[in-house]
Amino acid sequence: MNDTVVSWCRSHDVEVTRSRAYKKNDQAFVEQKNGAIVRRLVGYGRFEGIDAARSLVRLFAAARLYINFFQPSFKLKEKHREGAKMIKCYLPPATPYEKALVHPRLNEAFKGRLREIYRTLDPVALLAQMRDAQNELGKRVDQRAGKSAMTVAQGHSDLAAFARELGDGWKQGEQRGIHRRRYVRRKPVPRRPSMLDPYIPIIEEWLAAAPHLSAVDLLSLLEAHAPGRFSGHQRRTVQRLVKNWRSKAARQLISNTEITLSVQASRLRI
Repeated sequence: MNDTVVSWCRSHDVEVTRSRAYKKNDQAFVEQKNGAIVRRLVGYGRFEGIDAARSLVRLFAAARLYINFFQPSFKLKEKHREGAKMIKCYLPPATPYEKALVHPRLNEAFKGRLREIYRTLDPVALLAQMRDAQNELGKRVDQRAGKSAMTVAQGHSDLAAFARELGDGWKQGEQRGIHRRRYVRRKPVPRRPSMLDPYIPIIEEWLAAAPHLSAVDLLSLLEAHAPGRFSGHQRRTVQRLVKNWRSKAARQLISNTEITLSVQASRLRI
């Protein structure tokens, strides 16, 4: 909750609660709904940019109507304890729209506007809009704003086909793109062959004889060894090869030094 939400709540006489610092179990009611409402709709990914914000607006606009007019919920009426057992009694399930119609503090004009809105809504179309927005967000997860243009697939044009798919959706796994796991390659990426592969033994011999040689010096030697084969464009490739060779040589030198010191220490103990 930011300052804008707090000021709006205070102007409409809505009680605002916040969690206290250093009290990890002191959670406000609004914060407790992040997992039950926000994360279930949006997921746990990070979104950046105007396009992601527009997708969020479309998702929340459809979800607001779908949940308030077509999603029933039940409220606790009373509870009492019988020994070690807690007995709870709930009110009959009803949608927020139905609860608003029977609320005594709402006037008939406002209830009439709610009825007009309800007559114009289609729950299947709203759910299709929610799935389309979630699929767009699922493709934008962890993408930086303005990095590259992304083509978004068209939404569900045939609502009858979409409604038929809902009955068999559980067989295909998770239908919400925001909750699908991203593909992670398990196998190592195959190494592409390099034009330096036939000359690696020769380069290692040159480095063993003169470890101070730079990549530019080695590239000059390669141009003399194989005229017309190399040019200045391969300098970065030779630099990586020299870096790897020096790291390997340093590790080998440290390992040999440790072995020598351990042998000398054992001789001194004898």
